Amino acid sequence: MKTSLPSMFFRMAVVGVFAITAGLLVVLSTNDSPAVSVALGTFQETLKPFDNPPEGQTYMGTKQCSACHFDQFMLFRQTKHAKAFEILPEKYREDASCLECHTTGYGEETGYKDATTAHLAGTSCEACHGPGSKHGEISQEFANKNLTEEEQIYLRSTIHRILPDNICAKCHKSKGHIPHPEYDKE
Repeated sequence: MKTSLPSMFFRMAVVGVFAITAGLLVVLSTNDSPAVSVALGTFQETLKPFDNPPEGQTYMGTKQCSACHFDQFMLFRQTKHAKAFEILPEKYREDASCLECHTTGYGEETGYKDATTAHLAGTSCEACHGPGSKHGEISQEFANKNLTEEEQIYLRSTIHRILPDNICAKCHKSKGHIPHPEYDKE
């Protein structure tokens, strides 16, 4: 298999950038200068990823999430998850066994309760990622900025990528080998 000349130059450029970056990191990490050590240490401590997202987060709703994640929000709006509450027959919209899957955070202190928390109707971002208030707060200081890889890692660590304990099968019971409860579709 022949490699095209532009492809070969691209690969060489990538390897070159990687080598220069690695070299700079070695120089900076071995530099005995107190200023460099303090700057690197402070930066690394500030951006140290959480082992688990911060405790005490509350539900915010998709409007807050979409402020930073607009493209993802626009894709989400087209999914069945976004319409999970709308497709629920009216007579089941107060049934706890239905609201558990057709709303976000039902049964949690700051989750969906009723029409007063309509911003949490449907299976929104936080149904899979968990409450995001602290993620939103922490992320504000990075607004309108091209993030470094370390900053991205840090910010992603302030919310679950996906909640633990097989969160999908919690609602998608038929995929977890448990049939969906019978209900009147009208």
